[in-house]
Amino acid sequence: MAEPHPHARELGDFLRARRNRLRPQDVGLEPGGRRKVTGLRREELALLAGLSTDYYQRLEQGREVRPSDDVLDAIAAALVLDEQERAHLFALARAARRPKPTPPRRPERVPDSTRNLLHVLATPALVVGRHLDVLAWNPLAETLFGGPRDHPPERLNLLLGLFLDPESRLRCPNWEGFARQYIGMLRTGLAADPTHPRATAIIGELSIRSDEFRRMWARHDVRASVHGTKVFRHPEAGEMTLTWDTYPLPGNPGPLLLVYTAEPGTPDAERLQLLASLTATRAAGHRASARNTRPVTSSRG
Repeated sequence: MAEPHPHARELGDFLRARRNRLRPQDVGLEPGGRRKVTGLRREELALLAGLSTDYYQRLEQGREVRPSDDVLDAIAAALVLDEQERAHLFALARAARRPKPTPPRRPERVPDSTRNLLHVLATPALVVGRHLDVLAWNPLAETLFGGPRDHPPERLNLLLGLFLDPESRLRCPNWEGFARQYIGMLRTGLAADPTHPRATAIIGELSIRSDEFRRMWARHDVRASVHGTKVFRHPEAGEMTLTWDTYPLPGNPGPLLLVYTAEPGTPDAERLQLLASLTATRAAGHRASARNTRPVTSSRG
C-alpha cells in the first residue's frame, strides 16, 4: 500500500480531533442511547456535512481524496470551526491535492533589516521560526532571558524551554493556556511541511519527555498569531508582568516577531525601564572591556 500523502494524513488527524471535540447536543443532535465515542460519530458528521459516510471516512483515513472547496465549507460548518481552524483545514486540503511535496528545506535566516528593527525597539523582542526556534533577539531580550547565546542553537526553542524548564510554571500564571497557544503556533507552521526534520525532532523529544505535551498535541489546536501575558522574575529588575504579541514577518510561512511590552505608568513599566538601564550599563561595560583588551601597537622610527 502506498504511503499516504503527508498533508492528507495531517488533514485526517485534524478532522478526527475536531470531530471528537463535539458532542451531539453541540450540533442539535439527540445523544441517543449508550455511545462508544465521546464525540460525534463519523456518520453523524457526514450527515451534518451532506456527505456519504464512506467518503468522509476516507478523508479521516488520509486516503487519496481531493475534497472541493464546497465540501470543505460544509465540513467546516459541521465541525463549527473558528476562522483559524477553517484556514488550517483549507491549507491542508489544498496541499493534499498536489503531488507529495519535496520542499526546499533551507536554514531559516533573519534579514539584516529585521535585525536592525530588533535593535531599535525599546522593549524585549525575539524573532522565532516556524517551529518556534529562537532565531534572533535584541539586547533587552538577552538581559530578560539571561543570555540565550549561552545555549546551543538547537536548544533555543520556545516549546522545549516551556515544557522542559522546571522554572517555567513558576514564571507563568496560566502555564497550560500559554503552552496550548505555543503548540497551536507550531501546529499551524507544520501545515507547510508536516514531515520537516526539525519539527519531527521537537515533537518526538517532547512526546517522549512530557505527558502533558502529548495530551495537548493530540488536540490539534491551531493558532496563527497569539498574544498573552507572562510573569518574569529577573534577579536585578525584579518581578514584572509583560504582555506579549506576535507579528508575522515576510515569508510563506515566515518567521514571527515576538514583542514584550508593559502598560505605561505601571510598576511593570518601571521595572522594564530598569531592565533597559541594566542593559545599557552592561553594553557600556562590554565596550570598555573590549577597548582595554585591544592589543596596543607602536611604530619605531
